[in-house]
Amino acid sequence: MATSYLERANSWLTNDFDEQTREQVKYLIENNLKELEDSFYRSLEFGTGGLRGIMGVGTNRINRYTIGMATQGLVNYIIKTFGADKQHSVAIAFDCRNNSSYFAEITADVFAANGFTVYQFENLRPTPELSFAIRHYGCVAGVMITASHNPKEYNGYKAYWNDGAQVTSPHDNNIIKEVLKIDQPSKVKFEGGTGVIKKIGIETDDEYLNAILSLTLLTKEMNSQSSLKIVYSPIHGTGVKLIPEALKRIGFKNIINVPEQDVTDGNFPTVKYPNPEEREALQMAIDKAILTGADIVLATDPDGDRLGVAVKNSAGEIEILNGNQTASILTYYLLARSKELGIIGEGSNKEYYMVKTIVTTDLLKTISESYGVEMMNVLTGFKFIAEVVRNLEGKRKFIGGGEESYGFNAGEFVRDKDAVISCCLLAEAAVWARLKGMTLTDLLKDIYLKYGFYKEHLISLTKKGKDGIEQIQSMMKAFRSSPPQHLAGSTVVLVHDYLKSETIDMVSDLRYKINLPKSDVLQFVSADNTIVSVRPSGTEPKIKFYFGVKGNLASVSEFEKTEAELNHKIEILSDQMISYQTTGNQ
Repeated sequence: MATSYLERANSWLTNDFDEQTREQVKYLIENNLKELEDSFYRSLEFGTGGLRGIMGVGTNRINRYTIGMATQGLVNYIIKTFGADKQHSVAIAFDCRNNSSYFAEITADVFAANGFTVYQFENLRPTPELSFAIRHYGCVAGVMITASHNPKEYNGYKAYWNDGAQVTSPHDNNIIKEVLKIDQPSKVKFEGGTGVIKKIGIETDDEYLNAILSLTLLTKEMNSQSSLKIVYSPIHGTGVKLIPEALKRIGFKNIINVPEQDVTDGNFPTVKYPNPEEREALQMAIDKAILTGADIVLATDPDGDRLGVAVKNSAGEIEILNGNQTASILTYYLLARSKELGIIGEGSNKEYYMVKTIVTTDLLKTISESYGVEMMNVLTGFKFIAEVVRNLEGKRKFIGGGEESYGFNAGEFVRDKDAVISCCLLAEAAVWARLKGMTLTDLLKDIYLKYGFYKEHLISLTKKGKDGIEQIQSMMKAFRSSPPQHLAGSTVVLVHDYLKSETIDMVSDLRYKINLPKSDVLQFVSADNTIVSVRPSGTEPKIKFYFGVKGNLASVSEFEKTEAELNHKIEILSDQMISYQTTGNQ
């Protein structure tokens, strides 16, 4: 192994690489072989969504050369797919991370050097606006420079197709093949060419915001009755550009900022991780809400596609909602309000549909079906939701859809999760609930009374580096070869193996085909409808365990008792899975 990574490192000492890069590689060779190995032991994988990794020199890092080679591979595939005799255009955006604007310039230069017209945002913008711009400008593809909510050391490269969605099969694997052919910088056109780079900005913002306004389900009269106080934080990211403005255009006036987090800074100085799934990332906004008496806290991740939420309950306390709860409220609001407006009717509404991922709460399906609207299940990743929307475009109408990892979208003009849209709809839902005499937590309890008390929990185990990847692979192999027989005392009756594309009925020993693309996910379902899902993260060095349990909520007064029972069951499941993955004991 030593020879391999040293050979890779030495190949970066040639004149194909700039002097600064060569000096950094020399320093690692002479002073830090462990870091050198991690930087060069492999080529950073261009996965089905693009690149994501730590910034620095090396084949396993995000830098000028890995970005350039990925772009050239993407260029070559686009030309193969759409023809070399046509004028192609792409859209490029970037977030707040360190070097994001630099990497966006490199990406734009490579496209232009290959003869493309490039629509490049002049400043940072959220990922969903990049998706919108691809469709708006009729582009064949797009690139977003971002590492989403990863730590500050990371950056990344998301590749989008002409429908505004991240690439899916067969394009994802075909792009990977083309990227792998670009094995040295000399194969990249970094400059020159006949292409044109066109800067875009506020004119695109206006088109995007007008599209969002078309989704509103509140009347002006209803909105005027609300004095809803909203604390919003972009957590140093792109949401600062558009979300306050979007809320104002809908009619919300009491928007309270968190000035320290309005500062665009890729070092994320006020948080450990810029992830709205973490309480710590929301704390400054929560403190501001308590100080100002605000009703709701909205916080978005650096690239503006994920939304974290905290709301004031009927006792005046601030409660954090998880991604499943937020998606449940949004699903219920969209359907219930659409019915009030006569958009959907009684009984079956076959022309409409919604979509969720397989690890997202089944409460969404229960709600949707109660309104006669189909809820489809897809693999983890919003690109699979977007794929359904693309396939059904012009045939049926997409109301909305989401995933437990704090992503949601509505309408068809953006083909990725969209925190700008989600912020607006959740604020609307809060007004709608208030006009019925409820807070959002009251509304959530009302949903549980109607449909059952669904409770979910996620545990992520971080396994860094080469050894970590091998450990995660070993864990998945162990779960696949010897699945648990019980979940918290309830017999496992179904095992869904999405890598093998089959469901095993553990009672009858029958096999059923799963009609979804292959993915390294296992799902265990017990007799009492407890669900445990296990999968490696596609963007971080983690293995994830998703727990889903369900109980009956007899009355609101029984809420705390029922929740405690469900939490206890999740604790048992968590201990069982952690013990099982280390010892194999059930």
